[in-house]
Parts: sequence; structure tokens; C-alpha cells
Amino acid sequence: MRTDTGQIVYLADYRPTDFVLERVDLTFELDPTETKVEARLIFHRREGTDSKAPIVLDGDELSLTGLLLDQAELPAERYNATPESLTVHGLPETAPFELTITTVVNPEANTKLMGLYRTGGIYCTQCEAEGFRRITYFPDRPDVLAPYTVNIIADKAANPLLLSNGNFLGGAGYGEGKHFAAWFDPHPKPSYLFALVAGDLGVVEDTFTTASEREVALKIYVEHGKEARAAYAMDALKRSMKWDEETFGREYDLDIFMIVAVSDFNMGAMENKGLNVFNDKYVLADPETATDADYANIEAIIAHEYFHNWTGNRITCRDWFQLCLKEGLTVFRDHEFSADQRSRPVKRIAEVRHLKSEQFPEDNGPLAHPVRPTKYREINNFYTTTVYEKGSEVTRMIATLLGRDLFKKGMDLYFERHDGDAATVEDFVACFAEVSRRDLTQFSLWYHQAGTPLVTASCTYDATAGTFALSLEQMVPATPGQSVKEPMHIPLRLGLIAENGAQITPSAVTGAEYTDDVLHLTERTQTAVFQGISSRPVLSLNRSFSAPINLHFDQSTADLALIARHEKDHFARWQALTDLGLPNLLKAARDAGLRKPITSDAAYIDALLAAAADESLEPAFRALVLALPSEADIARELGSNNDPDAIHAGRQAILAQIAEAGKDIFAALYDSMSTPGPFKPDAASAGRRALRNAALSFLSQSDNAPARAKAAFDVANNMTDLSYALTVLAHRFPATPEAGDALAAFKCRYDSNALVVDKWLAIQATIPGGETLERVKGLMEDPLFKRTNPNRVRALVGSFAFGNPTGFNRADGAGYRFLAEEILDIDSRNPQLAARILTSMRSWRSLEPVRADHAHAALMQIERSGELSTDVRDIVDRILKE
Repeated sequence: MRTDTGQIVYLADYRPTDFVLERVDLTFELDPTETKVEARLIFHRREGTDSKAPIVLDGDELSLTGLLLDQAELPAERYNATPESLTVHGLPETAPFELTITTVVNPEANTKLMGLYRTGGIYCTQCEAEGFRRITYFPDRPDVLAPYTVNIIADKAANPLLLSNGNFLGGAGYGEGKHFAAWFDPHPKPSYLFALVAGDLGVVEDTFTTASEREVALKIYVEHGKEARAAYAMDALKRSMKWDEETFGREYDLDIFMIVAVSDFNMGAMENKGLNVFNDKYVLADPETATDADYANIEAIIAHEYFHNWTGNRITCRDWFQLCLKEGLTVFRDHEFSADQRSRPVKRIAEVRHLKSEQFPEDNGPLAHPVRPTKYREINNFYTTTVYEKGSEVTRMIATLLGRDLFKKGMDLYFERHDGDAATVEDFVACFAEVSRRDLTQFSLWYHQAGTPLVTASCTYDATAGTFALSLEQMVPATPGQSVKEPMHIPLRLGLIAENGAQITPSAVTGAEYTDDVLHLTERTQTAVFQGISSRPVLSLNRSFSAPINLHFDQSTADLALIARHEKDHFARWQALTDLGLPNLLKAARDAGLRKPITSDAAYIDALLAAAADESLEPAFRALVLALPSEADIARELGSNNDPDAIHAGRQAILAQIAEAGKDIFAALYDSMSTPGPFKPDAASAGRRALRNAALSFLSQSDNAPARAKAAFDVANNMTDLSYALTVLAHRFPATPEAGDALAAFKCRYDSNALVVDKWLAIQATIPGGETLERVKGLMEDPLFKRTNPNRVRALVGSFAFGNPTGFNRADGAGYRFLAEEILDIDSRNPQLAARILTSMRSWRSLEPVRADHAHAALMQIERSGELSTDVRDIVDRILKE
């Protein structure tokens, strides 16, 4: 394991390579412990570079066993090889040349799961971001593109399947007991998109006919016996291909598209050109084992990786600082796909809840960074919600600024101009500036400035003049490395609502640009005056979350209730109900900390219950309304000196009051929202189940709740209802016989299904209370828990650290000490996994002093270890930095 502190890489230092890579020919002779890799690389020196400069190739824990220049062996004085680099001198000044590099790697011992590794008898690669250098010495950077030919030789009995990128050229026997297969990818690609899979897997096959009438073979490879569970993934793939043609005009470009599902994988999935590799949790699904959330995730992630074919593969990143150019853009595309497939307002609410719970804290803490960073120590640590989700929001704002038609023209120009390129954020933005003839310089600050803008709003109505004045002030907080910020271009979609619920249209607006219900905030302070307003309007601001901001706008309970009843934008209705509830939850947390009686506003409870019972609203929306802000949301709003136990107690008290006031409504919903007949994963059925289970959660506040929840568990005929009932039992009544029996029955029923075991672990890891730490430690000794499997570790250790505020944040600091020990252990095998779980400590400074001191001590325990990977060293140093 590398234990260096890592060199800081700066965007400002970018320059093209001295050598241009023309072609890559790879030959793999697969062996579990001694795989031989021969790489034949054809280069020529870039015009204008030093004619005497050597070529320097990247490596990572490599061992060189052979080196040829133009098929002649090089003398030792002409090159220098270390595990981390290969330098070759005396190269031709103008003519192309061929380097043949031979390395030997050990896939079985590769617990980092980067490069070529072997798990469960399957050979697999993961090369993003810098994993290819663990296979062979190479210019391992995203702006080095070339076509690849790949030959794979392996034992035929153990590895009947030999896959790589591109189109299949053919295969045959290869000596005694072996065979080979050859693949060619004609589309130049960077090394991070290389993929190889070999082993013995089952397959689900289908075809897709493109808009130009080409037939594409579709294949999804899974473990034998699990083929039926890949049917939904195949359906989602075909819908994704059709949607991308219809919405973005993007047609698939190879003869075959393949997906391989593996159980040991650091990421969710990887978009390797033509050969996507997936964590199997995002491929396998059936009603017996997958929840509605699993189906939705499979649909979204299948789409995401397929959409990368154009936004990431055909057009890739010039360097890793441009990561948002493929990830943020592709997240936007998969969000739009899911919105079209399901419910747009429900999808938007889910997106914003995720953004606020994950990205906003990142933006407000020591790990804050711009959407397009300017430096990094370990690139794996920049696969963040800022790059992905905030990057998506920036793309969405471009669409809001320009409108649907100009946004489509800008995307078309981007595809046309940069197909086959390694592009930059500036290249992307320039396409929209050109088609719209709009200066987007100020808007581009969204890419360059970290932090979540705070917009403060106030308004006045002048009945005599018939005007409504909206005053706005923006402030972008200081973040690490950026103490001074410039005003942003913030697009605020808004509506004016009359007392009867009618929409008010102004005759004119002065003081700010206002087009298509979007007000453009571009100054630090700005006042827009709406003319022709005949009665006092209620302002609905930042509809559909048109800008990712914190909004401070004091509105009366009556105004918020009116928005909740009459807004045509359902996201704004949900936000109004959230804004009604949040002050109650914040006060409850404070009162709980002071041991004062906890009460809530009757107007809020009335509005919440009215929405829950409103049959004109879709069930999925009503379920989201009933999902009150989480304990993490409350902690974020409180800001500092947080006591997780008080937050939990206050929220539970409010839940109990809502449950008591709405017990008849919840009982009626639980009965009426049943979904008889066979399970269907469609959005409408999922919405009914979500609302029914939300009602069950409130009904669990009553005295007979354990029996009711156990009855729901016993009759459930699908994993959504079963796991929800189990969660209610385990979280609300962990010490009861009903909870113990249900947990034991669930384990017995599903102990052979690893993905469901993950649910069983996660449910227990998130049981509120300090006692859960001992439960987690006990579960780590269970034979079902495997330390080498990232999914198991995320399900137990990750769920405990990220999803259990009271259990993890024990006042005695035991949770932090436990995590520190686990991070050091995980880091010895899988630095990426360790670093990502460690980010659960990013908000430690917001805790009350006693907990904060314990958290700091645990972080120092990690920091003082002499054997840290670059991944973990980078995270712990940034979290501790003042």
C-alpha cells in the first residue's frame, strides 16, 4: 500500500502530453495470481515539444518484466522502472515508435478493487479514476485517447466468458484447456474507460433497434441462477436508449452493449465504453428481494451509465478537474429521464432532499470545494455530491436561464463540436453562450465558487400604486481556500398567488431581468418592482428549486398555508409545508435539550393532515409530505452546538403529536392504500405503498403499535412492505419480542441473499440509541458479515456512521472511537472505501463541545497513524484543518 502523503495537483499546471498515443494493443494471459499483461503502444512526439524529452508513464504497484522499443529489447541504461513510473530515454525525434511493455499483476491479492482484480471467481477491472496504471505502465490521464484492440487468453473451463470494450472480433481455442477472444473498440477512449471481465456468468439477452434501423445486441451478465432478476434492468436499458434518442438525439454507436453485475465493487457502476460494470445491487431485482427504492435506483443508474456513452465517453474530460462535465451533466440527464418515467414533482422533491442532506453539509464544512475544483491531492475523493448533484443543478440552471429550445440547441452544438474530444467546462458553457448570444461569464461562477449562496428576501405591497416590491440580497459564505466571493447569477423562478389561489401576472417588472417567471438576481442587493398588481399577492419563491440556495424569507403561517393549498408547482407546495414544520422541529429540539415541554403549532399539523388526506394529490407526493425533515436536516438548520439526543427526542415528540391528531386519517390511509394483486414496480403502485407505510409509521406511535407492525410484517408480500414493517419494529420497539422475532425470521428467510442481508444489517445499524454500537459490533462477528465486501461494510459500518445520529454520536465518544479503529482497518485493504466512510465525520465541529472533543480525539487517532493511504490522509487532514 502506498503511504505517501500525495502530491497536490493543480488545474493551473495542466499541459498536454509530450507524446501522442495513436493505438493500444493489449494481451492478457489471465491467471489468479500471475496475470501477464502485454501492452503494445504506438506513440509519436507532439509537435513543438523537446526532441530529447523522455517519455514518462504512470504505474501503481507494478513490476516490469519486459520492455521493447520497436520490437528490440532496450538496454537497462535507456530506461528507469519503479513501481510508480516508467521513464524511457532516447526515443525517435519525429517518427512514430512502438513500446511493448510486459507486466505481471496479482488479481487475487488486489483488495483495493482498482485495476484488475478477481472476486468470486470473476476477473474484473475498475479503472476510473487512475486504476489502469495498476495494470500496465501508461499515460493514465483522460486527455489521452486511442482505439483499443484487446486479446484475452484464459482457462476455458473457469472462464468461458471473455469480454472487453467495443465489438467482438472473434475467438478460438488456444492450446490445451485455454481459449482466447479478441475485441476492438474503434472509438478513441481514455484508459479510465477500459474494461475487461472474464469468468463464468449467466446472461440475459435482448436487442434494440436504433432510430437509424441498426440492431444492437443487448446482454446483461449476472451470476448463474439470477438471470430472472435482471429483467427490470434490461427494460430500463431499452427505455433509456429510446429516451436518449428522442430527447437528446443521441443514438448508440456499437454493435453490442453489455452490462456485467459483480458483488465486490467500490462504486455503484462504471460506464466503460460498451461494457458497463455494475455493483449487482443496481441490477438485480424482484418483488421478493427488492424495494420500490431499489427499482427506482436500478432504473436511474442503468440510465446514468448508458447516458455516459455520449456525455463522458464520446466526449470525455480533458483532465480530472473537469469531472463535473461528465458526472454533473449526466446526473442531470438521468434526473430528467426518471422525471419523465415517473412523477416529475415527486422526483424533484427527492432530488432536493438528497441535495440538502448530503451536498449542503459538504458545502458548509471542511470538505467544501467548487463544482470544478482547482486542486486535489487524491482524485478519488472528488467523486462527491458537489461534483455530481450540485453539478447537475448547475446544468439545470443553464436550462432555466435559456429555456427548453435554446438549451437543446446548446446541447446539440456541444455534441457536434466536441464529439471525440477531451473537453472542458469552458467548452461546454461556450456552446450555450453562442446559441443564446448571452454572456455567461458571471453565471460560470457556479463552477468556480464553493459554498451554498444565502438569499435573503423581503417584500412590500403598495395598494395605491398597484405595485409589489421584492428586495433580495445574496451572500456566498467563505469556504476553505476561498474567503472572498463574487455575486452569483441566481435564477429564481417565482409565482404571485392571490388570496383565492389564482395566479397573478404582472403587467411589467422593473429593477431586474424577468423572463418566463424567472427573476435574475445578479447583484449583491436588488429590488424588483412588479407592476399592475391589484391585490396583495403571496409570493412563492424559488419554485421547483430553480437555484440551489439557502433562502431566508420570513413568511406568515397563513401565507405558507395558502401556498400549500393552491400552488400549481407541487414542489413549492411541499416546500411550504416543510417551512411550516421546520420551526416546530427546531423549537422542539431546543426545548428537549432544556427539558422543557414540547408543543407544536396546530396550524402546521392541520395543514399537514389536510395534505395527507387530499385525494387530489398523488400518493407519492403525500408520502413525501409526511416524511418530516430528518434529524440531519434539523441539525443542519440549527447550525452549531448540536445535541443529537435532544434533536431525536424533539422530533419524536412532534411525530407523536401529529400521530395523535391524525390517527383516524392514518388508519384510513393504511387501509385504503393497499395494493392487492401481484407486485408491480410502477410509480403509481410504489406511491400507494409509500403512503401506506408512512401511515404505518405514524400509527406505530400508539400503544398497540408493536402488534400492528408485526402483523404488517407477517402479511407483507413484497420487500418494500416487509422491510418497512421490520424497520418500524426494530427502530421503535427494539427490545420487544415482536422485533426480535421479526429480525430472526428475516435473517432465516434471506440469509443466502447478500443484497437482502445488506438491508438486514442496515436496519439494525440505524436503530436509534447508544445501545446500537454493541449491536453493530456483534453483527461484525456474524458469518453473514464480510469485511472484504464493500456492500457489507457500507451496510453496517457506513449506515451506522452516516444514518444513526444518536447511536454514532454517543456522548461518551465510543461511536467515534469505533469508527476510527474501523477506518484504519478498512484502509489497509480498500482505501477508497475507508475514505468515503470517513466523510461521515465532516460536520464534527457543529456538535456540542463534549461530543466535538471526543470526535476530534478520534480524528487525531487516525491522523497520527503512520500507515495511512493517500485517500484517507487527504480526508482526515481536510476535516481537521481549521
